[in-house]
Amino acid sequence: MNNKIIIINGPNINLLGEREQSQYGSITFDKLRNICLKKSKELDLDAEFIQSNIEGDLVNIVQDSRKNFDGMIINAAAFTHTSVAIRDALDIFKKPIIEVHISNIYKREEFRQKSLISDIVTGGIFGLGAEGYILAIISMQKLLKI
Repeated sequence: MNNKIIIINGPNINLLGEREQSQYGSITFDKLRNICLKKSKELDLDAEFIQSNIEGDLVNIVQDSRKNFDGMIINAAAFTHTSVAIRDALDIFKKPIIEVHISNIYKREEFRQKSLISDIVTGGIFGLGAEGYILAIISMQKLLKI
């Protein structure tokens, strides 16, 4: 094992294409999932793409990922700014983690400019739209040295 990654998405990411296109573009959640899984396969990564609106579910997913995945890409969405529980679960992962945000959280409202997870992840990609996920997948492949 060295090629299994999980791509975790937090609240409201399932509504991509419907919500605030000025911030998130017009890509739908299904299209995003499809391009991420396709890119992962091209790079010989076995990827799982998941989304939940429920904080506790995300904590459980992160915890369970320790046993089953070599790396993680996470867009914690609104929980980025509020969830100590997700932060604590990520801190226990001890493998490469890339934080992704479609919008640039540092150019948004003040309450969105604080990430509770940025200081414990391996790296972050912000404000590059859905392309940020592709860059994260490429970066993860390099981090895992496949």
